Amino acid sequence: MNTQWIIEQMWVKPQEDGKTDVVVTAAWRCNGQDSDYSGTVYGTASFTLQQGGTFTPYADLTQDEVLGWCWANGVNKEEVEANVASQIENQKNPPIITPP
Repeated sequence: MNTQWIIEQMWVKPQEDGKTDVVVTAAWRCNGQDSDYSGTVYGTASFTLQQGGTFTPYADLTQDEVLGWCWANGVNKEEVEANVASQIENQKNPPIITPP
């Protein structure tokens, strides 16, 4: 199974503590694909500006950096990927079927 994590959207505060465009929430999606089967999980993660922490301007943010924030702020990467894998497994081997 191949998985792909994507940051789909970010919400920002225009100004906070002298910083511009401070990301406060990110919408993420984890997609999985195995042959003709696919699964997806979508969610959001919220952040606060850390005093004394490093600040990356919005224009310089990378998807990997924001995903790292998500995983550090309550998004359990392994659980999400297991959920996607379960969706795919249930398509391959349905746990409940409707006979003719």
